[in-house]
Amino acid sequence: MQTMIDLRSDTVTRPTAAMRAAMAAAEVGDDVYREDPTVRRLEERAAELTGKEAALFVPSGTMGNQIALLCHTQRGDEVIAGEGAHCAFYESGAAPAWSGVQFVFAGRGGLFTAADVEDAIKPPQYYLPRTRVVAIENTHNRAGGRVFPQDDVLAIAEVARAHGLALHLDGARIWNAAVASGRTVAELAAPFDTVSVCFSKGLGAPVGSALCGGADAVRAALRFRKMLGGGMRQAGVLAAAALHALAHHRGRVAEDHEAARAIARALRAVAHAAPPGQAGAPAAAIEEPETNIVYIDTPGAPAERLVDAARRRGVLVSASGRSTVRAVTHLDVAPEQVAPAASALAEALAEVLSQPRGRAGAGARA
Repeated sequence: MQTMIDLRSDTVTRPTAAMRAAMAAAEVGDDVYREDPTVRRLEERAAELTGKEAALFVPSGTMGNQIALLCHTQRGDEVIAGEGAHCAFYESGAAPAWSGVQFVFAGRGGLFTAADVEDAIKPPQYYLPRTRVVAIENTHNRAGGRVFPQDDVLAIAEVARAHGLALHLDGARIWNAAVASGRTVAELAAPFDTVSVCFSKGLGAPVGSALCGGADAVRAALRFRKMLGGGMRQAGVLAAAALHALAHHRGRVAEDHEAARAIARALRAVAHAAPPGQAGAPAAAIEEPETNIVYIDTPGAPAERLVDAARRRGVLVSASGRSTVRAVTHLDVAPEQVAPAASALAEALAEVLSQPRGRAGAGARA
């Protein structure tokens, strides 16, 4: 049977043997009573890394983001976010369902500036929604794993503070952003009131995120976590995996970034050799990855064609739009698998570009 190289997401990783050993040896207690010592150690470590007063272990990044919105908003409020933001795009409509908020999107392609925020803020009229939160995603998934420029973050924070707005960071892949930017996680998180960080994206833990912020915000978050069904009991077995990931897997994400660049180089070679598409447009576009995500855009060619062609060659990737495919490198892609994966994807792209163009729908994944 062919061994598949799975590049659908960095969430597909399996716990390493050392991580499983740490989980098996974890000291546990009832976390709803706040008596699980391993969970408490993880929360202390997450708060330390992000430079915040406190942290709360939650089952998922979605729950972390949604609890933050519950903490910062009232029903009818508005949240400013970038195009394709995870908290609006990939969380099953949770924000309007649970918090009763709506989104307004600033900028283009997931990133935005302080001027974009100024333009998006509603005047304080009773008949308008109240702008209440600015949410930034770093790295930004649908923007191709791009690092949100810190100078823009600081300028946005200044505008937000001037208007009395809260700031939330969806830092699911902040570990990648820190390595790629050469900044610490605490530096990236400093301007924000709340920060959600994920242990199962990039770091290879099987479950879990943390919501970090001020002590008052985390006390409020504890109640919302229970409301949303996130109160777990002997959760230390999961927290131990996250602690192991923080201790052993943060630095190595640089290897994933290099692997993504190698895959992108192979794909660009094929795209540059292919004849132009309609109206002289490039047959395919592959931007240089900043972190561990490679996006492949094939205008007019259905994404599922490339997904299928790659699968037949032993590589799993995911469609993220009508003609856009995503490949994500991660802990479970061994160094010796990078070149075969790149070669297989290049062959798959060449096959797709040699076929007549058409239209097809596509799903998307976080």
